[in-house]
Amino acid sequence: MTDAALARQLATEAGQILLALRRDSGLEGKALGKAGDADANRFLMDALRAARPDDAILSEEEAPDLARLAARRVWLVDPLDGTREYGEHRHDWAVHVALSIDGRIADGAVAQPALDQCFCTANPPAIPAPADALRFAVSRTRPAPMAEALAATVGGELVPMGSAGVKTLAVVRGEVDVYLHQGDMNEWDSGAPAAVAQAAGLWVSRLDGSALKFNQERPLTPDILICHMENRDRLLAHIAPLL
Repeated sequence: MTDAALARQLATEAGQILLALRRDSGLEGKALGKAGDADANRFLMDALRAARPDDAILSEEEAPDLARLAARRVWLVDPLDGTREYGEHRHDWAVHVALSIDGRIADGAVAQPALDQCFCTANPPAIPAPADALRFAVSRTRPAPMAEALAATVGGELVPMGSAGVKTLAVVRGEVDVYLHQGDMNEWDSGAPAAVAQAAGLWVSRLDGSALKFNQERPLTPDILICHMENRDRLLAHIAPLL
């Protein structure tokens, strides 16, 4: 099985585990989110160790292991991105499974189980053209100030939603046109969304236009911009004075 196919299969199956838990456990809110994180992580760790025993894994739910820094191939796993949304029985949560090789993203998948969808690098969809008035996907609880400033500058609007993966899939599906995140996010948050967006032909970078790096000692992505190629130069030009 290819790395992309494996990522898609595991993200999809972890999503089914999460849906079943939410349906059958009787748990709600934070308790449901905690149980979901644990169950999905256990499944993904066991499956990756069996399928790719020589690879390193960086997961949100596992203790840090700096031995991964010596590995060329490192899987980036967020078993439940959008824990709050999952616990609130919303649809905007996701499962992230991605592979970095030599510090660059290589393959990955983002599943949005509540919509029965999974996008991976092997079969990227055709992306719709951007809208004339740009729509910015932002956090429900902590919208990036720069996104608010940019939307005002270019005459766009903010669209609040959960999960970094869901925000990225919203750009891929044409529901929004830009995903801009300002402030540190973990590599397991950014890896799979970056993989899927790049495979679909979207622009993916830091806010200064530089490439994302993975498998760092401090596994953080300081900020991220995902948009259509035709909007890249305009957005980066507006962002530069704000950095």
